[in-house]
Amino acid sequence: MIEYQVQKLLAKKQAAEPPKSVNVQPAKEDINYETFATLDIRTGTILTAEKIAKTKKLLKLTIDTGIDERTVVSGIAEYYEPEAIIGQKVSILVNLEPREIKGIFSQGMILMAEDSEGKLSFVLPADDFHNGAVIR
Repeated sequence: MIEYQVQKLLAKKQAAEPPKSVNVQPAKEDINYETFATLDIRTGTILTAEKIAKTKKLLKLTIDTGIDERTVVSGIAEYYEPEAIIGQKVSILVNLEPREIKGIFSQGMILMAEDSEGKLSFVLPADDFHNGAVIR
């Protein structure tokens, strides 16, 4: 009797489990801790956002990093309207070497999660941390 109930519960649990994703990208090469420790990732807030002319993917963002306000060019325009992300909390890699993208000096990179269909989502702490909080 107990065995039947256990089997019934297991069958119910297996039926309720969502299917596992088959389109997960493989892990990249291992890095050592010293390399990881060089990354300076902070919390920030998007202050301004605008589409970059003659591009489909790029937004020009101004982000309050807690350290300063900086410009970041991000390839998220296909997923987010500029007006909708003003005030959005983000995680930002602040010590990425600056580079020019479409004539704009980009000073960092916001971190995004991407699912197997290519949908993007902001990566940020579950709690409301102040701008400049270190992510490690």
